[in-house]
Amino acid sequence: MKVLIVYASKYGSTGGVAEAIAEVIRGRGHDAVVHEAAPAPAPGGYDAAVVGSGVYMGSWLKPASQYLEAHAAVLSGLPVWLFGVGPLGAENPQPAGEPEQAAKLVESVGARAYVTLTGALDRGRLGLADRLIARVVKAPEGDFRDWEAIRDWAHGIAEALEAGAVTATAPTAHAEAVRA
Repeated sequence: MKVLIVYASKYGSTGGVAEAIAEVIRGRGHDAVVHEAAPAPAPGGYDAAVVGSGVYMGSWLKPASQYLEAHAAVLSGLPVWLFGVGPLGAENPQPAGEPEQAAKLVESVGARAYVTLTGALDRGRLGLADRLIARVVKAPEGDFRDWEAIRDWAHGIAEALEAGAVTATAPTAHAEAVRA
């Protein structure tokens, strides 16, 4: 299977997650191609897609949401998985829950699942405005990405591909829960 992985990342944390997902999918014998959302290739010619974004102030970055919007017709005909990277903290990561638009994103392309993954914060890489916001909200600094959870999720995608789920049209129960 040929899998397109598209992501939007402001400071690199989400890009690292996308690469980890690709590594697992490649390790399972599939061809995984990783691209930043702007510019990313159209999804035609791929058997499946994984699209993710850093989540800031409760929303996906514009390049990722614009990619979904621009390619919704093609993506709707493929098995698609979505992920957001954003909550920070080792215990009880904040902000908790899915971004407000998660249900809309899932609906727009008929995604199989949406998952929110913890991210990383290195204040030294932030611009002035983002440093001020991080200070005001008391965002913890560090790399909180749960690599085991990321790899487990990616293995689930690979298992769905191997089981022939690429021809199924029904979304997963998690996607259904996000839509509610």
